[in-house]
Order: sequence, then structure tokens, then C-alpha cells
Amino acid sequence: MQIIDLLVIIAYLVATAWLGLALSGKQKNLKGYFLGGRDLPWWAVCLSVVATETSALTVIGIPVMSYLGDLNYLQLGLGYILGRVIVAYFMLPRYYDGEMVTAYAYLGKRFGSSTQTTAGVTFLFTRLLADGIRVLACAIPVKVILDGLGIHTNYFVIIVVLSLVTIAYTFIGGIKAVVWVDVAQMLLYVLGGILAIIIISASIGGGWLAEAVEAGKTNIFVFEGNPISADASFIPSVLGGAVFAMASHGSDQLIVQRLLSCRSKLEAQKALIWSGIVVVVQFAIFLAVGLALWAYYDHALPADLGLTRDDEIFPKFIIEGLPTGISGLLLAGILAAAMSTLSSSLSALSSSTVNDVYNKLKRTPMTDEQGFRVGRWATIGWGIAFILPATVFQSDEGSIVILALGIAGITYGGLLGAFVFGIVNKRANAMDANIGFALAVAVNAFFFVMEKYVTGEVWVAWQWYPLLGVIVTFIVGGLLALRHPAPASTDAPVAEVEGSGRA
Repeated sequence: MQIIDLLVIIAYLVATAWLGLALSGKQKNLKGYFLGGRDLPWWAVCLSVVATETSALTVIGIPVMSYLGDLNYLQLGLGYILGRVIVAYFMLPRYYDGEMVTAYAYLGKRFGSSTQTTAGVTFLFTRLLADGIRVLACAIPVKVILDGLGIHTNYFVIIVVLSLVTIAYTFIGGIKAVVWVDVAQMLLYVLGGILAIIIISASIGGGWLAEAVEAGKTNIFVFEGNPISADASFIPSVLGGAVFAMASHGSDQLIVQRLLSCRSKLEAQKALIWSGIVVVVQFAIFLAVGLALWAYYDHALPADLGLTRDDEIFPKFIIEGLPTGISGLLLAGILAAAMSTLSSSLSALSSSTVNDVYNKLKRTPMTDEQGFRVGRWATIGWGIAFILPATVFQSDEGSIVILALGIAGITYGGLLGAFVFGIVNKRANAMDANIGFALAVAVNAFFFVMEKYVTGEVWVAWQWYPLLGVIVTFIVGGLLALRHPAPASTDAPVAEVEGSGRA
């Protein structure tokens, strides 16, 4: 690791903040800050969606999956595409019909403010935990870098510095800054993965792929194991993955906020479906990186290489195995992925704070100026709050990717269940939905806690958490709804932007 690499990284951080501000302009109202004026091209939103769900977890977490195993993670990508198609034609039209600012505004329209606020608060809490893990994923390679330069610091300092840079352009530029920086960052870290494959191939020859095939490491489909608890099996990966994608891309404000910033419903549908295809290609690139590294290090286990975490295998190669300058570029790519998700989360968290919580708890109607001001302060507050969960989860020794997805899955099922339940069951009221939602979250939390901190055994694969939550919501909410008579007619679409005055 040379000083020039560190200069490349610093230059990237400065350029990122400048790019976000230059491309977005200074936002002056609530709709511009959270939706970019609904004037973003579909291809930019598509790449932003991919960059948002990628984060440093993908860049450093996915290569180690194929390094230690095979390519079965691609099964999940097939489920992701299926889930996106369902969201595009079943859920997105309902958001655009009412011109809503957040995903949870639909729940407010269907069940009332209490359900919208409950969903919003749940999103805030879960996103905080999940993104704390993403911050940790970024801090891991950065700490390795600094240690190699003889600069010994702790995770806390690293997290604070990254958060401050991200807060800066998100605070001023809003969602428009986030989307355009996402596009640039995604291109950078994907290019980094491709460069790593090329350099390894030039170093050890192109035979690494044939070697991986001979060792059985190119298997994609796995039909063995218990379909309920085996998270690498085909059924939970594809079917569970489809429901997981329906929840993450249909009820998570982090993704829905981007889709609502498109110019039309048709462009949002196009952005969503194409993002699934791009994600599969991206998975394949970083899984290929893992296979190439497996051959490069002569099949050695990460522990044999002196690593304390398996996730350090790709950062180790970047620092020790790449030419000067290229190493800095790839490390900047990892920072790009991390900052992309951080900025996305800050924008989504502040949006939900304003529209789903602050506006619903406020006694008088919220003005556009008030919402804009609260949203920007919420951006700063949530950026600082990321530090705590990142510190708490640094002691976890499991797969950092699975840990983050498992935590997100705890509430995804309840959120998706509430959405679909509200659409399908016309009898249900707010209390029915709230109780069903709460129990769905409790059931998934029980399985997660038992697996991670009590028994250590997987009872239910993390891919099934969203479907399990949907089932619980439908059963509990449906039984409670039997107390009410069937409605005479359905609600008419609303024409106002939730929480921001008139459209």
C-alpha cells in the first residue's frame, strides 16, 4: 500500500461530495429534496437501486461466499427478478395513483395514521440496525488499509469520517444528489471487480476457472437439504428470495423512494425490473472474483492467511496484490458502495421521519418549509446514529451479508403483509392490521434471536422471514377482520402528496 493509493482514496471522497452537490443543485422544497422533483431518468434510478442494495456488503461479502463455497448465491438473484416483476405491476401503480412521498403513505390512506406511523417507526429502527452493519462492512477494509500504512485507529473514528462526508452531500442535495452519486459509484466498484479478475488472470493464468469447475465450485443450483432451514437450497433461494424482493422493493422506503422519483409509473416499472437483471450480473462478477482469489491464494483458508475475518480476503488482495494506483481505485470502489448505501439510507430515513412520523404526530398541518427543515436535521441525526449499531455488531463472526439480510427480514414480512393485506382484505381496519403486523415482526424476531444468540441452530432460513411475516399478518389480521361487515365500496384514489401539501 503506497501513499499514492491513499491520495486516490482521499481525492475520491472529495470528488464524491463535489459531484453530488454539482449534479443536484441546492434543493429548496420537500418534494425536490425527497423525490428529486420526480424528474429523474429511469436508467439512473435503475443503477441507483442496484447501488443502494449493494453496499460494501456485496463488494467484500460475496467474493468470500464463492471462495469458501460455490455459486449457489446466484439462485437468490433469480428470485429477486421474479419478486421485482410482481412489485412493478402489483404495488407500484398504487403508489403512483396517489402521488405519495413514502411507501407507508399507502398504509396511511388505507388504514389511517396509526398504521402509517407504526410502519414508519419500524422502518426507521430496522434500517438503522441493517445499515449499522453496512457501515461496519466498509470499516473493515479501511482499517486494514490504515494498519498497512502504520496508522492505527479504531472503527469509531473511521465510521465518523465516512459518515460526515456522506451527510454533507445528502444534507444539501437530497435524493437527486444521492441518485447521481449512486450511478457514478456503481460504475466504479463494478469496474473494480472486473479489474481484479483481469489482474489475477494475468498473474496466475486463465486456468483458475477450469480449476474451479473441476473442484465443483461452479455449482449454481442446490436441491439438497431441508427447504425450510437450508438457506443455500433452491426453493428458499428462489421462492423465498422472490418474496424477500417483494418486501424490500415494494415496502422498504429505501428503494421505493427512488422509484417514486421517476418521471412516470412506466419508467419506474422499467427501472425496477432492469435493476433485477443488473443485480444478477453484478452477483456473478463478484462471485467470479471469489473463485479467482481461491486459485490465487492456492485454496488457503482465510485464517491460514492471517486474517481475523473471512470478509477480509478481498481487501487483503486489493492491498497486497494490485499495482499502485489500481489498489487505491478498488478501495475507493468499496468506499463508493458503502457511501452509496449510507446516503440512500439517510435520505430514506429522513423522508420517513418527516412524512410518516413527524407529520402524523403533529397537531397542526405541516408546512412545506417545516418538513424541509425537519428533513435536513433528521439527515444529520440519523447519520450520527449509524455509529452505535456498527460498533455493536463488530464482534459478530458470521457472514456479514447474511447478518444484514436476516435483520432486514425481521420486519420485511410484516411490512409486506400489511400492504398486501390492505389491498386484498376489504374488511380489515387499522387495529387488525397493526396487531397482525406486530405479531409478524415478533415471530421473525424470535427465530432470529434464537438462531443467532441462543441455540445457534437455523430453524427457519432467513429467506423465509418475509413470507412467514406475510402469513402471520394474513392469518391474525384476517381472523380479527371477521368481526367487521364487508364494505359496500372501495376507497377512491387520493390526489395529494402525503405530508407535503398539494401535489
